[in-house]
Amino acid sequence: MTKIVPYTGGEKESLHASLDRHRDAVLWKLDGLDDEALRRPMTPSGTNLLALVKHLATVEYGWFCTAFGRETEPFWFDPYTEDMSVAPNEATADIVEFYGRARAAADKAIEELQLDDLGTSWNGNTVSMRWVLIHMIEDTVRHAGHMDIVRELIDGATGDHPRD
Repeated sequence: MTKIVPYTGGEKESLHASLDRHRDAVLWKLDGLDDEALRRPMTPSGTNLLALVKHLATVEYGWFCTAFGRETEPFWFDPYTEDMSVAPNEATADIVEFYGRARAAADKAIEELQLDDLGTSWNGNTVSMRWVLIHMIEDTVRHAGHMDIVRELIDGATGDHPRD
């Protein structure tokens, strides 16, 4: 999954590598936990690890695909009201695979479009691929930070990658 960070790469390559690094941290936060722990609400608002992954998958599709007129898979939930929750009938593996498919679709858009290519966001704003990459790095990092706290509350694990 993880690509080598291009310390001397171009703008697009560097932005994409940064996004990938934090995407991988999101998935690492799930490692070693059972289904109950992944779904356990750890804040008064009900935040849990699996719901954050579902949300990130939804917004990857929205920003990288829908905004640029690209195909997305049909959602089995309302992305505006149900992307931050996980129903009992939603399997953990299905949500993790959903995130993987969203990442792959987003990666294809990133590879095929130029940084200055324009799309239209869900609220009608014109956005460039550059802006979307920066925004998704911000959003992924924000939610990875939430996941840091939730994971620490569950079992004390901290950090952004496995320590040997």
